[in-house]
Amino acid sequence: MAGIELTSTAFTDGAFVPRRHAKEGEDLSPDLTWTGVPDDAAELLLLCEDPDAPVGTFVHWLVTGIDPGGGGVPAGGTPPGGQQRRNGYGDIGWGGPHPPAGDGPHRYFFRLYALVEPVALPDEATAQDVHAAVDRHRSATGVLMGRYQR
Repeated sequence: MAGIELTSTAFTDGAFVPRRHAKEGEDLSPDLTWTGVPDDAAELLLLCEDPDAPVGTFVHWLVTGIDPGGGGVPAGGTPPGGQQRRNGYGDIGWGGPHPPAGDGPHRYFFRLYALVEPVALPDEATAQDVHAAVDRHRSATGVLMGRYQR
């Protein structure tokens, strides 16, 4: 399966996410840039999740319907054509990292999926819902992982 290169000027893969992107900071989504979207992509889907959350995998950002011809999103923006969905906090759009104080660093996986056809997701989609839906329709994936600790 082809790969999408997903990067940010805010942090490199495996590095710490700056406080300005966290719930206790400005709670601003980081900028993202992507390349390598395959020609067969009908749309892109962006998911940011924390698998280290004490309640199970926590959704921090879910955006569907992203224009595959885009190429990125500025900090605090919505990807071109994208529809921001409800996050684990119950809000629409980005909800920054906020792991329990005293926990070790949590990992935040930003995953960009190229989909050959749009997927149907429930309004309150969990990370598991997203993974199950995209597994049948993706032609490429890009992953960027950041860490955060309070």
